[in-house]
Amino acid sequence: MTLHLIKLCVGVSEIEEMQSWVKLARGAKEELDHVTRMFPRRTDEVLDGGSLYWVIRGLILCRQPIADLQEVVGADGIQRCRIVFEPKIILVRPTPRRAFQGWRYLLAEDAPADLPRGEKPGDMSDSMRRELAALGLL
Repeated sequence: MTLHLIKLCVGVSEIEEMQSWVKLARGAKEELDHVTRMFPRRTDEVLDGGSLYWVIRGLILCRQPIADLQEVVGADGIQRCRIVFEPKIILVRPTPRRAFQGWRYLLAEDAPADLPRGEKPGDMSDSMRRELAALGLL
C-alpha cells in the first residue's frame, strides 16, 4: 500500500518559488533531493508510489513523487535520509495543515487530491485561500 510523507516547506512562501527551483535544477541537470534527519522505517510503502507533500504557509499545496530514499552521513557524522524526487511538482487541492517538526507519514486516503492538469488554485490572495480552505470550501 502506498504511503506518503508530508513536510513543511520552510523558506518558500509561494508555489512559484518551488517551481522555479525545480526548473533551475533540471536545467543544471542536478538531481532533486532533500536531506532530513530521520529515515522512514516504512521505506517499501513510501517507495511504492509515494510522494512528499509540501506544506507552504499553512496549506498543503503540492507534492513531488519520491524516486528514492538513501542513507547518507553528514559532515557531523550523523546519519540522515536523502529523499530523491522526480523532477516535477504536482499541484494538489489546497488543504490546511498546522505546523509540525520534521516529516510525518501521510496515508493515501488522507492525501489531498491532485488538481486537474492545467488547473491552478485560482487567482486569489493567500489569505483568502487559507480562509476558504479552513472553512472546507477549497
